[in-house]
Amino acid sequence: DLIMMIAGEAKGISHDDLDRAVEMAMPHIRTTLDMQFELVGKVGKPKIKPEKPNVPPELEAAVRERAEAKVRELNRTEDKQERQRGLDELKLALVNELTVSPDGETPAPFPNAKGPVTEALDALVGRDVRRMAIEENRRLDGRGFDVVRPITCEVGVLPRAHGSALFTRGQTQSICAATLGTKQDEQVVDDVELEVEEKKRFMLHYNFPPFSVGEVRFLRGPSRRDVGHGDLAEKALEAVVPTEEDFPYTIRLVSYILESNGSSSMASACAGSLALMDAGIPVKDAVAGMAMGLIKEGDKYRILTDILGAEDHFGDMDFKVTGTRDAITAIQLDLKLPGVSWPLLREAVVKATEARRQVLDVMEKTIAAPRPELSRYAPRIISIAIDKEKIGTVIGPGGKMIRRITEETGATIDIEDDGTVTIASNKADALDKAKAWVESLVAEAEVGRVYEGTVTRLMNFGAFVEILPGKEGLVHISQLAPERIRAVEDAVKVGDKVWVKVVEVDDLGRVNLSRRKAMEERGEIPPSDDDGIAKRPPRRDGDRRDSGRDRDRRGSRDRDRGSRDRRPPRR
Repeated sequence: DLIMMIAGEAKGISHDDLDRAVEMAMPHIRTTLDMQFELVGKVGKPKIKPEKPNVPPELEAAVRERAEAKVRELNRTEDKQERQRGLDELKLALVNELTVSPDGETPAPFPNAKGPVTEALDALVGRDVRRMAIEENRRLDGRGFDVVRPITCEVGVLPRAHGSALFTRGQTQSICAATLGTKQDEQVVDDVELEVEEKKRFMLHYNFPPFSVGEVRFLRGPSRRDVGHGDLAEKALEAVVPTEEDFPYTIRLVSYILESNGSSSMASACAGSLALMDAGIPVKDAVAGMAMGLIKEGDKYRILTDILGAEDHFGDMDFKVTGTRDAITAIQLDLKLPGVSWPLLREAVVKATEARRQVLDVMEKTIAAPRPELSRYAPRIISIAIDKEKIGTVIGPGGKMIRRITEETGATIDIEDDGTVTIASNKADALDKAKAWVESLVAEAEVGRVYEGTVTRLMNFGAFVEILPGKEGLVHISQLAPERIRAVEDAVKVGDKVWVKVVEVDDLGRVNLSRRKAMEERGEIPPSDDDGIAKRPPRRDGDRRDSGRDRDRRGSRDRDRGSRDRRPPRR
């Protein structure tokens, strides 16, 4: 009936929802445990018990005798840096006194025991921290058990970033930058086992540089801790991020911890929420997080709100709860005890909610809602839907057309298999130009609409004009000019730009155009009752060519030329 670990994310659930989830899960957990115990009974082996650090009792007594009073004094120093500096000096003094010969000749009491001395001192500090909480109702920094450390928030601290925020809670500080990208910027995650490819459009990456805790070490790739903290903060915010249909951007948050004294992952969630709003991303609500601790001795326990790093180290629990003002979005429990009951954890969840609302109050005073506009440095993205049959037209042979659009406009274009075209650019004119180009490639000629086209071919009976990319129509010679003309060349020539009106699209999809009707609509000539469709005069019998006579003519020509069979063989 005890819980030892919880990890999960949600789109936003209440305390009652969480209660029901735990209630539903427990019977299944018991069933699984019964199966495991049955398996252990059949094939199990004795567990290997790890050996405790070898600290001799006489060394532990020596450290306690020399340091206990000083430890009690330092643990009641509320400033972290001053307290840590005093503990470092105490540790150095103990190491020198217990492990180093005073004069180079007299043997040290415990030579080569620097590690055990450090472990004994750490254990002494931990016991006193726990005793303070249980017996004195006192925390290291002097706060009450339900008190949140002072909070300050700033947004727009990085002027060139698309969005940024600085969140400080006590001596824990996170600076977070938000960057908006296109679909091409999605993170590709390869699943080796399932052999599938997953793409992520929302990411939060967490970085914990060593200077944040006063250390000096090599800067390498992210550790397991960094990955885990970033994953938790990402889950906390994912529930409020708009869908791709509503906001077709790839979103990346990067949190750098500038200073750390407990719960930097929750600081990252808070800073990330502020940065999203600063970037103008239409999130559903603000999100904050709170880390809860526990110190338990027998039946006595203390739940600690907004734990310090030392309280996490010496305590029994690190319980992180994130969410909006009224809903939980992520939860994670790390426990050093064999397990705790759900009523105790639920008490911690309620206290975390109260503390989270206090944090949100401060955050909302800084920025209460997403900015109405995106940063001027962020790309603008629009999506249009085209017929799937027209995808090839937009791409062009070997990608020729889409490359041309990208090169000439500077915009980025992505096309999905369902016909969704996403166009991105940080310049409005480039965005409009690329959109118009794509729409023209897939557009159909609309009867009654006037287009500006280019003359592509001249025939005796009229001119062909391209009104859309790859889409031509015929202007009959009778519709080329307001007056009667003898030849097409008298009105237009190849390459001319002319305004034409679509007057008909026949059953075969052929487009008939009228330049004269376009001139009327543009006010260049007076309007007429003519519909602009070229009318051929009805044929008369005398006008129809006599096919028999034609054959006679061809036959006479054949006789004049002689039959192929009668020609003499070639030599």
